[in-house]
Amino acid sequence: MSNIYPDKLQFHIDGEWIDIGDRDVHHVVNPATGEVISDLPKASKADLDRALDAANKAFPLWRDTPVAERAAILHKAADLMRERASDIGQLVTAEQGKPLAQATGEVTASAAHFDIMAEEAKRCYGRVLVRPAGQNSFVKYQPVGPVAAFSPWNFPVFTPIRKLAPAIAAGCSIILKPAEETPASAIEMIRCLLDAGLPSGVAQIVFGDPAEVSSHLIASPVIRKVSFTGSVPVGKHLMKLAAEGMKRTTMELGGHAPVLVFDDCDMEKTLDLVVTGKFRNAGQVCVSPTRFYVQSGIYERFEKAFTERAQKISVGDGFADGTEMGPLANPRRPSSVGDMIADAKSKGAEVKLGGSRQAKDGFFFDPTVLSHVPLDANIMNDEPFGPVAVMRPFDTLDEAIEQANRLPLGLAAYAFTSNLHTANMVGDKIEAGMVAINNLTVSPGDAPFGGVKESGHGSEDGPDGLKAYMVTKAIHQA
Repeated sequence: MSNIYPDKLQFHIDGEWIDIGDRDVHHVVNPATGEVISDLPKASKADLDRALDAANKAFPLWRDTPVAERAAILHKAADLMRERASDIGQLVTAEQGKPLAQATGEVTASAAHFDIMAEEAKRCYGRVLVRPAGQNSFVKYQPVGPVAAFSPWNFPVFTPIRKLAPAIAAGCSIILKPAEETPASAIEMIRCLLDAGLPSGVAQIVFGDPAEVSSHLIASPVIRKVSFTGSVPVGKHLMKLAAEGMKRTTMELGGHAPVLVFDDCDMEKTLDLVVTGKFRNAGQVCVSPTRFYVQSGIYERFEKAFTERAQKISVGDGFADGTEMGPLANPRRPSSVGDMIADAKSKGAEVKLGGSRQAKDGFFFDPTVLSHVPLDANIMNDEPFGPVAVMRPFDTLDEAIEQANRLPLGLAAYAFTSNLHTANMVGDKIEAGMVAINNLTVSPGDAPFGGVKESGHGSEDGPDGLKAYMVTKAIHQA
C-alpha cells in the first residue's frame, strides 16, 4: 500500500487549494482492501459559482495569450508529470487498483497529450478563400469558451488529460470534475499545470455529487462546451441539459467491442495480444475487447488456448510484485459483473474459467471466459466492464460483420486476419469509430478517438480533438 496518499484532499478554484472545512465529504476507498484511505471535500453551490466566475474571467485573458506561451506551459507540465510519474502512479494504484507498472505507464503516456496538443495548437491553420481582387474571405478557428468536463474512474489520469490538454491548448478555460473514487491523481495533474505557470482561473478542479455538479455547471451561461466520458444513459442526460443552452458537446460513451478472429490469423500472436488486452485494467476499459466472434474452424482451439492463458493471470494488490490484474474499482462492480455471468449461465453459456468474486478483502474478481454465449444473454448486449471474455463461433465474413454491428453501440472493434480482402471489408463495413486490425491500438494520441451510434459523438485526441474546443468563424472583407 502506498504511504504517500494524503489523509485529506483538496479541490482547486481560482488559484486556491480548498480544504474540507464544513463541507460534505466523500470517503475515498482503496479497492484492494475496501478500506477508506482519505476524505475528499465536496464543492458547494457557492464553490461552483466561484469556479464559474473564475473561468469566465480567465477565459478572455487566456484566449488572447499567444499560442507559443500556452504551448510552453503545456510542455513544462508534461515534463513535470514525467518527473513525478512514480509518485502519481502510486496514487493511481492506491485509489483505482491497477498494477503499479500500468499506473505509472498511464501517467507517462498521459503526459504526451500535453506535448501533442501544445504542438497541434501551433498548426491549427485556417484557410483563405478565392475572391476577386480587392476582396478577402478567410476562415479561422477560435476557442469555444469556458468548458465543463467530466471524467470517470477507470483511467484517472489518461481520461481527464484528454479534456484538459486540448481545452487549454485551444485557449479555453476549464472546470474539471473527475470521479470522486479517484481524485488524487487528477489533483496532481492540475498541480503540474499550476507549477508549470498556468494562470489562476484557467483550470479548476472540483468534486461533489455528480448529478448536482453537472446540472449546476451545465445550466450556467458561462459554460459553452461540455465534454463527458462515461455511460450512455448519463451521456444522454447531460446532452439534454446542454441542449437547453445550445452548448457544444463531446460524448465518449460506452462500448461493447467485438473481436473478429478469422481462421487465417496468426493465432499465437493474436492470443498474445487479446488475452493481455482483455484483462488490462480488469476489463474496465471502454474499448476493451469483449465479444469474441471466432471462425468455426479454429473456435475450439482458440477457446482452449485463450482459457489456458487467462488462467495464468496473476490477480492481486496492484502494489504486489508480479500482479497482472488488480481489483475492480468499487464495490458495485463485482455484483454487477456477477449478475451478468449468472444470467448468461441461466441461458446456456458455458463457464470455461472463473465466474466468481474472489474470497478476499477488496473488490477482486476472477478472470472469466464464457463460451457459446447466447445472443439474448445480457452480457452479449450490455457492456460488462469487467474481466469477462464472451465467445461465439461464426462461419462467414458476412455473418461476422452482422454480429459485430448488431448492437446500437459503436466505439471500438478489432479483427485478426491474414487476408487483405477480409481486412479491407472489416475496415469498411464495421460500424465503429475506431477499428484495429491485427493489433489493439486505438488511442495513439495523434489520431481521433470516439464512437458512433450510441457510443457518442465527437473526437478526442489529435487535431480533431483540438478542433472540438474551437469554433469556426468566416470573415468576409471588401
